[in-house]
Amino acid sequence: MYVYLFKDFHKMNFQKILLYFLFFFQFVQAQDGFQFEGIKDRITIPFDLYNNLIIIPTEINGVKLSFLLDTGVEDSVLFSLDETDEIKFDKIEKILIKGFGNNEPVEAYKSVKNNIRIKNYVDINQTIYLVLNQNINISSQLGIPVNGIIGYNFFKNNIIKINYETKKITVFKNNTKHLKKIVKKYESIPLTFINNKPYVNSKVFFENPKSELETTLLLDTGNTDAIWLFNRKNSRIKIPENAIDDYLGRGFSGDVFGKRGAINSFQIGSFKLEKPLIAFPDSTAINDLDVNKIRLGSIGAEVIKRFTVYFDYKNNVIYIKKNSNFYNRFNYNMSGVDIEHQGLQWISESYENQPALANNLFSPDGEKIANNLRYKFVLKPIYVISNIRKNSPADLSGLKKGDLILKINHRKSYNYELQEINDLLKTEEGKIIEFEVERKEKILNFTFQLKSLL
Repeated sequence: MYVYLFKDFHKMNFQKILLYFLFFFQFVQAQDGFQFEGIKDRITIPFDLYNNLIIIPTEINGVKLSFLLDTGVEDSVLFSLDETDEIKFDKIEKILIKGFGNNEPVEAYKSVKNNIRIKNYVDINQTIYLVLNQNINISSQLGIPVNGIIGYNFFKNNIIKINYETKKITVFKNNTKHLKKIVKKYESIPLTFINNKPYVNSKVFFENPKSELETTLLLDTGNTDAIWLFNRKNSRIKIPENAIDDYLGRGFSGDVFGKRGAINSFQIGSFKLEKPLIAFPDSTAINDLDVNKIRLGSIGAEVIKRFTVYFDYKNNVIYIKKNSNFYNRFNYNMSGVDIEHQGLQWISESYENQPALANNLFSPDGEKIANNLRYKFVLKPIYVISNIRKNSPADLSGLKKGDLILKINHRKSYNYELQEINDLLKTEEGKIIEFEVERKEKILNFTFQLKSLL
């Protein structure tokens, strides 16, 4: 049986975010994983970094796409396509997938024997899960096209280096030779694998340097936060008194809410990070993922990006060395407003035709031409408010979920990238933010100040 997957087939106009990729797949099949094509002993793969997430160019069955690289998942998942994309899949089987969130399992399709290529790193026997659910899409809150997720099979056969400073991944074929160089300069940390997902031991200090709690956490490059802890699993996990109720993101099975707060410090290996932010998802969101006894939460990309990391899955170890991000402050969205990309619009923009001649143009009557402007139509993003934290500065100003954003600080919203907006809302306490929005065909203006509650 062959199936062609089109955008029109499943109306992939998703609007909700999948920020935390912590899925439990009930259907798993062992795979051979990625292999080198050619004689080179290393492959360098540039990546884009959006909201701490690694996005890499990926080709599936001959079609070029963009995938999230996520150590927190085992299998590859495809959930969105551009309108012009068409992919051929062989041997489709309908299944159910359950993940983070409060809703029911989602319907999906399992396809085997797919060809995935990332430069000259190739897997010719990859299983892919096609998730055709209307409410799932990474692209809407990253502001760029992302078609799926790739996990364990990318890492399993070779040493993988992730350099967050240069935004490059390097895959090393000659493991033994390169390992000798790594050991001298990097600190090694053992990995434990459960369902082909990597776990590390770490230490959490809640109130002071003596309040130490040993933890085993999933190492998860697909989680944008610093740390998640499941407080219902250990009575010593203490939610900070100043923690706030917050929207933590969206998983395959619905929205994830919980608490967010700052603790004294967090230690991985010999490296200690001061005042990290920790999220505590509600118990209802983790019921179906609470499947092993040792896991107390996750280490997310906000921590991982502070290191250059070598993943050596064959030898159950990672090697880490702190980079220039290590001492950066842990920031969060102080506005309380979450914004997502909701499609594109045509915008008319002016430009100068032959700008060098602009001051010397005259009409046939000898009159100087005032300007040399021409106009073009370009596609620009549409941004809407997807969620507002209760009693946050944005909430108290009067902004509401669903408001269409027209301007931010007097600049038209479509001239921002979504990453720019998110960075603006994390800048510094006291910064004044002005929003112009459209609500029920009315233009409204709101002003608030960023306020840190943690």
